[in-house]
Amino acid sequence: TDAEVNTRKKTFAEVQTEQLEQAERTVLIKCPPKLNEKKLLQYLSSHGNIKSHFFFENRGIHALIEFSEKNSIASLQDAVGVPSASEYHVVPFKSRLFTFMLKNPGSQAAEETPLHLSPLSHIPVNELIQKLCHADSISSQMYMLLNEYQLTDENIKLRYLVCSLVRDFARAYFPDSTVKPFGSSVNTFGKLGCDVDMFLDFHDTQKRAAKTKKGPFDMEYQMKRLPSERLATQKILSVVGDCLDSFGPGCVSVQKILNARCPLVKFSHQPTGFQCDLSVSNSIAIKSSELLYIYGCLDSRVRALVFSVRCWARVHGLTNSIPGTWITNFSLTMMVMFFLQRRSPPIIPTLDQLKELADQKDKLVIGGYDCSFVSDLSKIKRTKNTETLDVLLGDFFEYYGNFDFRRNSINLRKGKEVNKPESSPLCIWNPFEQDLNISKNVNQPQLEKFVATARETAWILRKEEKAQQMINKEPWGLAALLIPFGKSNSSKMKNRMKGIGSETIRNLLDSLKLNNPNNLQKAVGK
Repeated sequence: TDAEVNTRKKTFAEVQTEQLEQAERTVLIKCPPKLNEKKLLQYLSSHGNIKSHFFFENRGIHALIEFSEKNSIASLQDAVGVPSASEYHVVPFKSRLFTFMLKNPGSQAAEETPLHLSPLSHIPVNELIQKLCHADSISSQMYMLLNEYQLTDENIKLRYLVCSLVRDFARAYFPDSTVKPFGSSVNTFGKLGCDVDMFLDFHDTQKRAAKTKKGPFDMEYQMKRLPSERLATQKILSVVGDCLDSFGPGCVSVQKILNARCPLVKFSHQPTGFQCDLSVSNSIAIKSSELLYIYGCLDSRVRALVFSVRCWARVHGLTNSIPGTWITNFSLTMMVMFFLQRRSPPIIPTLDQLKELADQKDKLVIGGYDCSFVSDLSKIKRTKNTETLDVLLGDFFEYYGNFDFRRNSINLRKGKEVNKPESSPLCIWNPFEQDLNISKNVNQPQLEKFVATARETAWILRKEEKAQQMINKEPWGLAALLIPFGKSNSSKMKNRMKGIGSETIRNLLDSLKLNNPNNLQKAVGK
């Protein structure tokens, strides 16, 4: 749609600014059961024009209401009362979270209207597999998965609202601060239900300092000085964390993890159901989010491939939501980007190419690292590559099933396999901090499991007889890859999978021109 094209053309910073501004005009209401939507909106409209709204279910029905004017919120807040403290004593912090109850529920119950509810989570994999079987190509299966899993515009609004609510707390101490989401909530690769990573930013204060050039004096604030930036970060997060814990409506399970490499506060936001991680401004993490945002906007195949590969990896136990020695989603996403840079012609540009397109306002050096790249999407030439996702999916597994991980590392700046300078089994260079390996955590057994699963997957895709499987109503294409090998329940699948188990891995190796099983060990190193 044209509207979609327009939203896609905005720069990362423009989208953030727009969404943060919308969030400031937004409130969240816990609604009474048996709600009449028209009556609710009619009442709210008496406080000002409503620009957009939606409902979702999370221990009861909630409504997100975006007003056209910020002052409508003050008008509504004037009409809202403080809960009567009978068994509990309340903390008198007035936020933008409200509970509405019907004054006389009996008489209004008859007027209940059905509501359209926005999903907070994606469908389970087994339901997805059923759906995928009705598609007509692997490519349409991949877009189907993308549509089921990706964040909706409504879900993104909810994420910005939570940031805005946290910002209201931070502003009690730091009136100029902002709280912005980064990572999967904003890089176009987030799936429904993913955590909200947010950071506290004071950079607006620094920008303002540059403006005091006029007049005969150099002027500055007297501020408390601390021996390190890390200590300042820990102190700020500690206080904001205590504040959320003691006074934040709906903020539960607050954990302060201040000794981590990147100190953070974890909490659960009950009204929205989001798990949130709050840290202090990390410019490199923002640039990574923006880079992925650009790649995600350039070509629709990019996101479709990433979502399918990540779903595949999760099903086969190659990734995990708890930190450990397995590949992270971020590393996996970077591996997909690198694969797309290696196509002929390339589907997405390298980071060095994006850097060459950068103009003056894009120039940025962080801690000695040059992090400049173009922000304006219209300056980037679209690819001439017309390969289908059917081809790309199969080739992705072939590529990494045969990648020489022992010798080579993955470098997105150059879009080339470069010699591995360190001994980690898997080497993916951080695009910005160029001496950091983002996959340092991955151990040898996990890498071997990844390679073996990629090979097996490539083999299944190549052997497949789609027509036959469709007639037999068996999962085919992407659906067949989302069933753990050898763990299927339906008898038809069992027979098909038996073939895979019993024809032994040797056949698989033959088909990959690796007649000697030892080559598997050799390819990934021991």
